[in-house]
Amino acid sequence: MLPQIGIPGLVLILVLSLILFGPKKLPEIGAAFGKTLAEFKQSTKELLEDEEEPKSLQEPKKE
Repeated sequence: MLPQIGIPGLVLILVLSLILFGPKKLPEIGAAFGKTLAEFKQSTKELLEDEEEPKSLQEPKKE
């Protein structure tokens, strides 16, 4: 699906981001991106746990 970026691609992205945003903004952007990923990971984990709870709370079928 997505092509692999590799080291030259990462260097190019870093240089372009330095030009576009400047060295003062990059740490702020990185911190915001990291917080966003952490929140997304946490919410995904909570959703998966919520889906598993009802299955474990169900009583076994009586025949």
